[in-house]
Amino acid sequence: MSERIVTADACTGAGGAPVAALLAEAGWRVAILEEGDVHEPAAMTARPRDMMPRLYRDGGQIATVGDPPIVVPLGRGVGGTTLVNSGTCFRTPQHVLDRWRHDHGLDVDLDEEFELVEEAIGVRRVTPELAGRNANLVKEGADRLGLSAGYLERNALGCVGSGVCAFGCPTGAKQHAGQVWIPRAQRAGATTFTNARADRITLERGRVREVHATTRGGAMRVRTETVIVAAGALLTPSLLRRNRLGAASGQLGRNLSIHPASAARALYDEPVDPWAGVPQSVYVDELAGDGIMLEGIAGPPDQAAMSTPRAGAEHRDLMLAARRTGSFGVMVSDTARGSVRSLGRRIVVRYDLHPDDAERFRRGFELLARIFFAAGAREVIVPIDGVPTLRDGDVERLPSARVRPRQISAMAFHPLGTARAGADSAASVVDEHLQVRGAPGVYVADGSVVPSSLGVNPQITIMALAARLARRLSA
Repeated sequence: MSERIVTADACTGAGGAPVAALLAEAGWRVAILEEGDVHEPAAMTARPRDMMPRLYRDGGQIATVGDPPIVVPLGRGVGGTTLVNSGTCFRTPQHVLDRWRHDHGLDVDLDEEFELVEEAIGVRRVTPELAGRNANLVKEGADRLGLSAGYLERNALGCVGSGVCAFGCPTGAKQHAGQVWIPRAQRAGATTFTNARADRITLERGRVREVHATTRGGAMRVRTETVIVAAGALLTPSLLRRNRLGAASGQLGRNLSIHPASAARALYDEPVDPWAGVPQSVYVDELAGDGIMLEGIAGPPDQAAMSTPRAGAEHRDLMLAARRTGSFGVMVSDTARGSVRSLGRRIVVRYDLHPDDAERFRRGFELLARIFFAAGAREVIVPIDGVPTLRDGDVERLPSARVRPRQISAMAFHPLGTARAGADSAASVVDEHLQVRGAPGVYVADGSVVPSSLGVNPQITIMALAARLARRLSA
């Protein structure tokens, strides 16, 4: 049997890992190239200063060039960004699938793949006991206001609420791609090469023939008939462009959505201990129809120290009150679209927050402030420049006028769309089956193929699309 290889710069994340496992289990000979290393739970110290250089590309400091600059952290290692995400699991909303059909000609039914993926990675709903006081207070406040809210589903088995998901799960409870799919692939005969960066994809007579990679020891070459590129929305375009693949439509590296996010803080009279429990365990989807989702966010005190939007004496006072300080996040389904290109081995991301998205943030923080006060908070701090600390339920001090994008302090965790799929060859990089146009045998299975912002955490969508690709290839 001819060897077929699953390869990319970082192919063991939400897309590359399930493709590798399912193809190997279908009898394919699979080689997996991963630029990063294996990170075992025993090596997770739960300290941000230790783990960020190990688990994140560029120490988690990749940032957009634009108004405002937005940090976009990417995981690096076996498991990709699933190694450092919060484990939150949402199926693709039906209205998003409907939009794909209407706007991009993608008639995608993922119900079977959703079930397959959720069973594989152990998706379960967070219990109130594991959610922690920080999240439960928000749930209580939302309930008092009659808002739609609930406990999130996550891919974790035996979770004890360590509160450090973003810095690697120290107990091994999180069922990330490197812990579930890669072992399955290996048991089925796949070979994994870590610290191996795919550089060149060689075609002969229009078909894939070889993949060349750089390793710690020098270089390697694998003969193959099929390549699955799964380097993620910020890296896949550079790998394809470096090999003169996927550029015919002019869409490669464009159409970037990032799902901008930010967090507000609340000061309570009672201890909250936000680092105790699952960091992202509760959601409020009251405004989801308008592209605004509220989800939990929390972490250890040193993470809070780095992200608190105050300085000097105010910052000191907030840290002294850390046990009584809760936090919660706002995410917006973005209107803006950015682009990504490479400068040597560096990623250059261009993205400007759209004024409509800044307004979504304002609305999200207004709702979140009301929830905090309903839960008993005394003060609320929103990350909008120029807005003072809110006290005694004074939500009206939030600006009623539209805020400017540069006033928002944001991060982003879900880059998508830079090699988008579609039926129209002039508007897409890959076709309906995720094959790169003009490159038979080259496929993409990561967030770059997702043609629009989802409005929810994307790992289930990416895994389901990857499973769909694997099923088609092995049919």
